[in-house]
Amino acid sequence: MHIDKDLVAASATPLVLGILADGESYGYAILKRVNELSGGRMQWTDGMLYPLLHRLERLGHVTSTWQSADSGRRRKHYAITDSGRAALAERRIQWAVVADALGQVWRSVEQPPNTAKGWA
Repeated sequence: MHIDKDLVAASATPLVLGILADGESYGYAILKRVNELSGGRMQWTDGMLYPLLHRLERLGHVTSTWQSADSGRRRKHYAITDSGRAALAERRIQWAVVADALGQVWRSVEQPPNTAKGWA
């Protein structure tokens, strides 16, 4: 299934902040988690994730530190800040409004034509 790039872009910030709200992580692990959460239907790339992480860092929503993995390889780990938690809470409210509006539209579309307009 292809998910439109506008939906991917709109959901990217709350997804990343939500993932980091569970604990710090690094790029590849974030990509893997998005894939898991979507049942493999959202395949993000490095080219999409890292600019977002850098923007979130500039906004003060995440911080980063370099850490060495067990293999000795250095990875940049990202952690959510208090500002990021506030942004996530605001996005959650916004998404609830959008999801509710879409749900109402979809329910009205799914009804048989005569009942959709109150005709019985």
